[in-house]
Amino acid sequence: MQGNNSTFPDWHGTTILAVRKNGQTVIAGDGQVSMGPTVVKGNARKVRRLAGGKVVAGFAGATADAFTLIERLEAKLEQYPDQLARACVDLAKDWRTDRYLRRLEAMLLVADNTAIYTVTGVGDVLEPGESVGGGAVAAIGSGGNYALAAAKALIDQDLSAEDIARKAMGIAAEICVYTNGNLTVESL
Repeated sequence: MQGNNSTFPDWHGTTILAVRKNGQTVIAGDGQVSMGPTVVKGNARKVRRLAGGKVVAGFAGATADAFTLIERLEAKLEQYPDQLARACVDLAKDWRTDRYLRRLEAMLLVADNTAIYTVTGVGDVLEPGESVGGGAVAAIGSGGNYALAAAKALIDQDLSAEDIARKAMGIAAEICVYTNGNLTVESL
């Protein structure tokens, strides 16, 4: 996020990956939290189950901001049960227009058993397209592009969604200094 006046440290410190294949959806997150070049914590849990276990969310960015957004998303899921897309769009709309929420510096990767969404503070609710070989993948965070590329390369292999997520996160951890191999993995 260069070129702006934000004090947000460029999303450093996490990698979150979602993989959907053959009816299984998985979100995996690494455990590293960094402040600049320093690893502050290696076993943070940045993936959570919501809506009675029907939804999984992972976050990148400022932790307190992410928890605020997850709480808001849970409220939207209560308001719109079994309507993940609507809850995400409503959250993104509030996030974009509310003066307080607009200052939050985090991103969410949210999934249920049928869809994956990336939700951002600029009003985006992005659903990944179908990958070659079937399935879908999405990623956020400083190591997100590495994990995304690895997952896309693995999606057409004879691997489960969880195996793909674990292997792709391992590859990202080997490349990105802001990603480690201490994973939290939740599947639907």
